[in-house]
Amino acid sequence: MRTYRISWGANTLLLGNRTHIMGVVNVTPDSFSDGGDFFSCDHAVKQGLSLYEAGADILDIGGESTRPFSENVTVDEEIRRVVPVIESLAKKVPIPISVDTTKSVVAEKAVNAGASIVNDISSLRFDSEMVEVVARYKIPVILMHMKGTPKTMQMEPVYDNVVNEVIGFLNDAITDACKKGVDRAKIIIDPGIGFGKTFDHNLILLKNLRQFQDLDAPLLIGSSRKAFIRNIVKGKTEKDIDPKGPEVETGSLAAVAAAALMGAHIVRVHNVINTVATLKVIDAIKNSPDS
Repeated sequence: MRTYRISWGANTLLLGNRTHIMGVVNVTPDSFSDGGDFFSCDHAVKQGLSLYEAGADILDIGGESTRPFSENVTVDEEIRRVVPVIESLAKKVPIPISVDTTKSVVAEKAVNAGASIVNDISSLRFDSEMVEVVARYKIPVILMHMKGTPKTMQMEPVYDNVVNEVIGFLNDAITDACKKGVDRAKIIIDPGIGFGKTFDHNLILLKNLRQFQDLDAPLLIGSSRKAFIRNIVKGKTEKDIDPKGPEVETGSLAAVAAAALMGAHIVRVHNVINTVATLKVIDAIKNSPDS
C-alpha cells in the first residue's frame, strides 16, 4: 500500500501504515445519520471531544446536510452553525479539524477559527472562489466525486462504467485544482460512496478501490450508516431502519474493514470507538508478514 506524508502548519498526517479515522460531527437538524443530535454548539463540541478521546485522527465538522434531496442553507446560517464549534474544539484537541463545506466564505471563516482541512463534496466546482481559499491557505483539500447535487444526485444515477468514470472525474479534479494553485501533495480523494450512486454502484466501487491507486493520492472512504448498508442488513422488511441501530453499526464496520483492506487511507465514520477496534485488527492483518 502506498504511503503519504501530508505536512502543513503544525500538522502532519502519515498515511498508509495504519488506517486513519475521521470522526463526523454534523451540526445540522436534518442529517440522515444523526440529524439534530448535535445541533447546538455545546452538544457538537461535546461530541467532537468524545470522538477525539475515542481515537479519531481528524474531526470533520459540517453545518449543511448533504443527504439525498436535501436543501441548501445560507452562508450566514452555515457559518453560525460551524464556526463556534470549530473555534471551541481547536482550543481543546490537538488533531486536525476539517470543515465539510462547498462554500468559500464558510471555508475561510472556518480556517480562521481553527480548521485546517477543507472537505468539499463538489471537488471545488460549486464555488469558484473555493480553490483560491485552499491554495492561499496552503491546506489539504478532500476532492469528492458526486453526480449532480445533493438534491438531485439520487435521481436514477447512470454510468457506463462507474469505476472508470469516477476515477476519470477525480483525475480531472486533481489536474484542475493543481492548475489553479493547489499543492498536489495536499490533495485527498474520495469516490463519494452514496453520492449519486445506486446501491450496486457503491458495492462495485468498494470492491474495486485498489484501482484508485493509479491517481496517486490518499484515499478517503465515507460509507458509515449509508443507505446501501441499511438496505443490505434490514432483511426482507421494506421499511428503512434506524441509521443508529446496532445492525447498521455492524454493517458499517464491515464496510470500513473492506475499505481498509482495499487501500483506503482514511475512513469517515460516526462511531469512532468501534472503528478503532475494527481497524486494529484489520491493520494488523495488512501489516503481517507475507509468510
